[in-house]
Amino acid sequence: MIPLSVLDLSPIVRGTTAADAFRNTRDLAQHAERLGYTRYWLAEHHNMRGIASAATSIVISHVAAATKTIRVGAGGIMLPNHSPLVIAEQFGTLATLYPDRIDLGVGRAPGTDQATSRALRRNLSGSVDDFPQDVLELQNYFRPTQPGQAVRAVPGEGLNVPIWILGSSLFGAQLAAQLGLPFAFASHFAPEYLLPALRTYRQGFRPSEFLQQPYAMVGAGVIAAENDAEAKRLFSSAQMSYLNLVRGTPGRLSPPIDDIESLWAPHEKAYIEKALGCTFVGSASTVRDQLQNFIGQTQADEVIVTAQIYDHAARIRSYEILADVRSELR
Repeated sequence: MIPLSVLDLSPIVRGTTAADAFRNTRDLAQHAERLGYTRYWLAEHHNMRGIASAATSIVISHVAAATKTIRVGAGGIMLPNHSPLVIAEQFGTLATLYPDRIDLGVGRAPGTDQATSRALRRNLSGSVDDFPQDVLELQNYFRPTQPGQAVRAVPGEGLNVPIWILGSSLFGAQLAAQLGLPFAFASHFAPEYLLPALRTYRQGFRPSEFLQQPYAMVGAGVIAAENDAEAKRLFSSAQMSYLNLVRGTPGRLSPPIDDIESLWAPHEKAYIEKALGCTFVGSASTVRDQLQNFIGQTQADEVIVTAQIYDHAARIRSYEILADVRSELR
């Protein structure tokens, strides 16, 4: 039975506040734990009116404090926005507060626009080309302190917090393989390079002290409901969210509508359908069959699922339906 996990953007839906989003995130995490999901990850985004998880480590602590057994982590921290030492201290603190439950997924994208990147970092003198060296520095902060070491992560040193490499292209796959780390691919919004990235990762994998065999987790959107028609309707919220991004007007997640075709032009529809090519929509049997085919194509070791659904109760129900068919997924 393949492990299933949850990726949450802590969405602020239209007509609500960030406080509502955090309450919903906590509630969904508690349901995910009860339903047997393996991990609950949160993503770093900035200057996004519809996403509340900008201070990702704080929201992770919020979730971990409200749960008992589920692994909680970042999917991910955008490392170019931070010094490795700061992230080591933050996740060392989390791992100390919640032992053996914290994951640290790191990526090299900014998670925002150029102006916000400058506001985060104060300057843009760094480069994504520094990402491999930053990952190595981060790893070293989690190792036992060496004699003469001038800078330590306290807490953090000696904790060996599990690090994952995130990616939406071949770069992350190559780095994860080289370092012998688990790899998570963002196919829920960037499916184009999914299969080449998995092939690159598996063929180039070098065993390490952290991992002896490659371990690949793939992202998927799942919108499940009692029937295909209702799921299709719920899916329109995510489609409208992408449409707003395409048009340069991102905002809060909108209520679903009955006729998405009336909103977009043909070229917009084609782009969004391609971006959401790994989103599976329908009843229990429909999403089961779609996911089974997806798992067969990717040979994934784990699937992490996001559900951009406007109504919180409907989002919980979607994860319940998915949990019910999990035993049939191989």
